[in-house]
Amino acid sequence: MRDRLETLADAARRDITVASEVSAVEALRIRYLGKKGELSGVLGGMGKLPPEERKALGEVANQVKTEIEKLLAEALRRAEEAALEAELKGPRLDVTLPGRAVTPGSRHPVSRTMEEIVRTFARLGFEVAVGPEIELDYFNFEALNLPKDHPARDMQDTFYVDEASLGHVQKADSPVLLRTHTSPVQVRYMLARKPPVRVVVPGRVYRRDSDITHTPMFHQVEGLLVDKDVSFAELKGTLDAFVKAFFGSDTRTRFRPSFFPFTEPSAEVDISCTSCGGKGCRICKMTGWLEVLGSGMVHPNVFTSSGYDPREVTGYAFGMGVERIAMLHYRIDDLRMMFENDARFLEQF
Repeated sequence: MRDRLETLADAARRDITVASEVSAVEALRIRYLGKKGELSGVLGGMGKLPPEERKALGEVANQVKTEIEKLLAEALRRAEEAALEAELKGPRLDVTLPGRAVTPGSRHPVSRTMEEIVRTFARLGFEVAVGPEIELDYFNFEALNLPKDHPARDMQDTFYVDEASLGHVQKADSPVLLRTHTSPVQVRYMLARKPPVRVVVPGRVYRRDSDITHTPMFHQVEGLLVDKDVSFAELKGTLDAFVKAFFGSDTRTRFRPSFFPFTEPSAEVDISCTSCGGKGCRICKMTGWLEVLGSGMVHPNVFTSSGYDPREVTGYAFGMGVERIAMLHYRIDDLRMMFENDARFLEQF
């Protein structure tokens, strides 16, 4: 075994002396000193030797290892110096040249619009509330007065989640889904707090739509105000103030009767066309009006689900699609441009 160690040391000296590149030195280190290297292979049989021979052979092995380590360190130094010298002989970096221009980033129009909507309502005294995007059927539908046979609960509209994919999340009696609106946050907020309540809820929502005017994921901002003796007139005043602050003081509003399961009475809100000012154009289909949001007085059943007494409090709620507002605000005519990440489009913002 001593002879094998001396033979290994001679071979290492020859190989390391001629190594001229850093990669070659590293390869030799692995070959001779690695876990499965030649030195380990030689020493693998030491356990079968008598104790006195193991001690003497161990001293020789340590000497060989120390010598190889020193040879490798010297070879590495030579290789690094040679690489540096070769680099210095090559093309130099001219530090007097002007730097490369860096194109600054900017906020996406959807993000900008959602932030501006939230800031506008904040000036009207509304707080911000957030909640989970993976939601229970109970909060997304039942607590909002949507019965089990309501069309919005159809699998064609809603992404239901396989609970087995939730891993450690505790299983619930209610089905699990990707929320179809941010209204569940309003219910959760009321369950956690006593009135008065004045909040806006921005966030992502999901529906099984994907065409020229819809995407399976989009953004909403919803609002809720609950107190004693809240009237529909207050709802109209709040939304009219928002529209004038966001779209301009000359913008007019129009309320049309509508139906939503969670509000009664309910209304769609139109604004005078942002393109023609109400005169009639292609954008508003010559009507002079554009639909922007839905609203209404909170249904008593929603208050009951949220732990409020509908005989003591009233309130109003409203909701809008952020992409729709952004398209009107920035006069974008194709929803798909919001999601294609075309730098030529995004840099305009």
